[in-house]
Amino acid sequence: MTTTEPLASRHTLPATAGAAREQVRDLLHTTGRAPPPRAVTDDILLVVSELVTNAYRHGGALTGFTAHLADGTLIVRATDASPVIPRTRTDSHPTAPGGFGWPLIQKLSRQVTVIPLEAGKTIQVVLDTTGRRA
Repeated sequence: MTTTEPLASRHTLPATAGAAREQVRDLLHTTGRAPPPRAVTDDILLVVSELVTNAYRHGGALTGFTAHLADGTLIVRATDASPVIPRTRTDSHPTAPGGFGWPLIQKLSRQVTVIPLEAGKTIQVVLDTTGRRA
């Protein structure tokens, strides 16, 4: 990943996962470049939805959200109020609800970083927007 300036970014705190998806969808379509292929966009929006849903459901609240688009990647940061680091549930029964979001985020993202904060954590994901998997 290079360190050039982002093509575009969004810094508005979404109230719901749907609002976060809409924010990112708008970002992907307003850069003056062709938007990502539909399957790539769907994967990106799924990751965004999981990040925001997990922040509200497990992290106490979403306290920060940014999305930056540059050089064929989208960098999304979701900050929440909990210091608890996400983990993959190992006690899930195949028919039990939940437990699939964190592994899905990890599978669909090029890179996932958890940044501990004094009052919570930030989860940063790097997503490919070109359809290539690194």
